[in-house]
Amino acid sequence: MSTDRKLIDPERVAAAVEGLGDRAVIDEWARRFSVVADPSRLALLVSIHYAREISVTDLAAATGMTDTAVSQALRLLRAHGLVTPQRTGRVVRYRLADATVHELIHRVRPHPEQPANDAEHR
Repeated sequence: MSTDRKLIDPERVAAAVEGLGDRAVIDEWARRFSVVADPSRLALLVSIHYAREISVTDLAAATGMTDTAVSQALRLLRAHGLVTPQRTGRVVRYRLADATVHELIHRVRPHPEQPANDAEHR
């Protein structure tokens, strides 16, 4: 690390730089968070989390969205690796594909049997 700036705590700067790691990883997570930041898509992810697996039609009913809007949102969520489809006959159900999103949902919306302050310690 070379800088022309006068640093107050060079060891903290070094730790911060090391923590950043590969900037491509930061960029990818920023893109993923922008996908999750949309309230409709977040509602879909939360619904999928609680249902474990759920079809487009059932997701639309649960979230108050149209089937078309759900399908379009799921396409984007799939493209970012956040959900995965599971076909059983003619029915396609979606489930979470990303463990980090699963944990994030636990932080945002803990399970009813799990008190909010217990969720903070996990």
